[in-house]
This record gives sequence, C-alpha cells and structure tokens, in this order.
Amino acid sequence: MPRLAALLQQISLYVHLQQLDDDLAAEARRAGCECGGRLHSARYPRKPRGGPGEIGTGIMWRQSFCCERDGCRRRVTPPSVRFLGRKVFFGPVVVVFSALRATVSAKRLHRLREMVGVSLRTLKRWASWWQSDFASSRFWRAAQGRLAPPAPAATTLPGALVARFDGDEEKQLVSTLRFVAPVTTATGRSSMAL
Repeated sequence: MPRLAALLQQISLYVHLQQLDDDLAAEARRAGCECGGRLHSARYPRKPRGGPGEIGTGIMWRQSFCCERDGCRRRVTPPSVRFLGRKVFFGPVVVVFSALRATVSAKRLHRLREMVGVSLRTLKRWASWWQSDFASSRFWRAAQGRLAPPAPAATTLPGALVARFDGDEEKQLVSTLRFVAPVTTATGRSSMAL
C-alpha cells in the first residue's frame, strides 16, 4: 500500500483513468437514451482535490449526456473511475487513503494527508461511508458474489477489496475503481439504498 500513496501524484494514473472513463462514456452514448433518442454531450467541470498539481484541465471534466428529444431531455451520466460519486477528492485518493488509514502509523498518515490536503475528519467520514453505507448497500451485497469467498468484512474495506485484485498496486487500484464504478452515478447511488 505505501507505493499507492506515491502513485496518487503520477499524472499517468489520471490519464489512464480518463481513458477508461472515455470508454465508459462511449458505451453509454452508443446505448442511447431509454426513450430511443440520441445523446449529446453535456459534460461538466469538476474541481477534484488530491491529484498532482500540474494535472491537465481535460481530466477535470465529468462525462455526461443529455437526450436530444424534446419532452425527454433525460441526463445520462456514465460510471466513472476518476470520480467517486459526489466526493470532492479524486476517486483514487478516497480509496487509497481509506485503505491506508487502517495500515500505516498515525505519523505517516499525517504526512500523507498533508501531501493531498485531506483532513482527519474527512478520512473518518470516508471510513464510515465504506463501512456503513457502502457495506450495507444493495450494490455491495450483489457484488460480493463476484469475489472469491469469503467476502471482505466491512471493517476491512476498502483495503481488503483492493487486495482481492491481481497485479501490482496500480492494477489493483484501477481494478478496484472499475469494480465500484457503478456507485458513481445517480442510478448506482440509488442502489446504495438498503
């Protein structure tokens, strides 16, 4: 896990995640609207925290679409691996720091928190989200079946979830972000309900 904190400052990670988001957006656009209408771009800017300082502005845009049909105009926002729902910090930052909180010393965690500007209060809120909201969600109950048994205990999330994926730490992080991507949309968040 310690290398994951350094990974958060590599622009190449966010470029890769943007490419994955672009693929998810292209899939959503091809599928079109539920009414059968075509989707037009309705992307919007985000101001996520925690990434490298010299990150490009293109990475700050959230892909979204709007139906072309009058009377429908439904918004379709595809899942994202860069943005974890409405959280202010980049998704990788939320996953990594939530996982590190349980595995590194308080002194090291403090240094890492200063690196990205996340408060201890925010870290506690993230831990609560993983261990309560996420762990009790319909999404997690259904998704656990895709993991080798036994499923990680709520108190070990998200660290134990990251460890379930193969590859080096970057591949594990990206796989985790892809796995939880469905909860990054309004539709996915509604499946978070009990």
